[in-house]
Amino acid sequence: MEFSHDQRTLDLIDRVEAFVHERAILAERVLDEQLAATPGEWSFRPVVGELRDAARAEGLWNLFLPGERGAGLTNVQYAPLAERTGWSPRLAPVAFNCAAPDTGNMEVLADFGTPDQQAEWLEPLLAGDIRSSFCMTEPDVASSDATNIATRIRRDGDSYVITGRKWWSTGAMNPDAAIFIVMGQTDPDAERHRQQSMILVPRDTPGVRIIRPLTVFGYDDRDHGGHAEIAFDDVRVPAANLIAGEGEGFAIAQARLGPGRIHHCMRAIGMAERALSLVQERANARVAFGRPLAEQGVVREWVAESRIQVESLRLLVLKTAWLMDTVGNRRAMTEIQAIKIAVPRAVQQILDRAIQLFGAAGVSGDQPLAEMFAGARSLRLADGPDEVHLNALGRAELKAPRR
Repeated sequence: MEFSHDQRTLDLIDRVEAFVHERAILAERVLDEQLAATPGEWSFRPVVGELRDAARAEGLWNLFLPGERGAGLTNVQYAPLAERTGWSPRLAPVAFNCAAPDTGNMEVLADFGTPDQQAEWLEPLLAGDIRSSFCMTEPDVASSDATNIATRIRRDGDSYVITGRKWWSTGAMNPDAAIFIVMGQTDPDAERHRQQSMILVPRDTPGVRIIRPLTVFGYDDRDHGGHAEIAFDDVRVPAANLIAGEGEGFAIAQARLGPGRIHHCMRAIGMAERALSLVQERANARVAFGRPLAEQGVVREWVAESRIQVESLRLLVLKTAWLMDTVGNRRAMTEIQAIKIAVPRAVQQILDRAIQLFGAAGVSGDQPLAEMFAGARSLRLADGPDEVHLNALGRAELKAPRR
């Protein structure tokens, strides 16, 4: 395994790091002010558009996407860039057009979409002209098992009719989310992993009904377009909107979630690094019981434990990225599952220690720690809960041959 960066990656690291520290982090307070001045609105605030224009002008755009349509980076090349964006999770990913769920949806369209689907939806997403949402999770079934999906996608002549209810559809509250990728059952009688399909549903299709926004530990994530509960009441779309073919939904979902998990994990490590940066500043400046917090033994232990976790996890994520590049996502699945379990759990611990060191300020909105903690905790559910991945990883480990 070779993790040293080539010259192009080193140049991009410098440019991304400069943008994040000199623009995105400084713009966070501006975003807070603009959100406070426009309650109830879900579209991008002006500061987000300004950052996106600046990033595009600097060539820091669609870095996540390999091939000609994106920056053409490998997973190993993109990993350190994604980590840098984690320092400002509210603004940096979206500034570079590298924010979920658009990233995963663009990958689906790039890999499985027809030329017409790509022209109508992928190109505007790549240009940043629209946003999108991914509608998989449902309130009435255990959606961590995708074969439980109850939303029906029924063929009717030259159309498909969608009926069901989804929630935690990230980005859907934003009126610019013009297209939804919906996963549902096309054939309940087929083999369990061939029952599901994915279909493109334009937002303005009759029967699409936004029920309500959802919050994460009280945060509404308006800066990301929120999370919506959506009803699909006999929604009719052309048969040409089906992605790949009937029964392909489960396989597409697995292909979509692999790269997404590594992106989440690298950004989470960036969040941990920012937390440690804040801890260093606070511990050296804050005095308690006659001496700086940095001289307290327990604080040193917290920082040491956090540094060990960050360095260990970064190596595991880079190994995973290297395997995805060299042998493919399917053969890297064990490592993908491992990082999906280990990284959010450890970053949650690191953020918890940082909050403890900051005391009351740590749980307030004056610091980014509480919101980042909420984000890290939610990652232990997003793209499958810890327990599902632990079960699959344990099963694979027990079946693996031993020399």
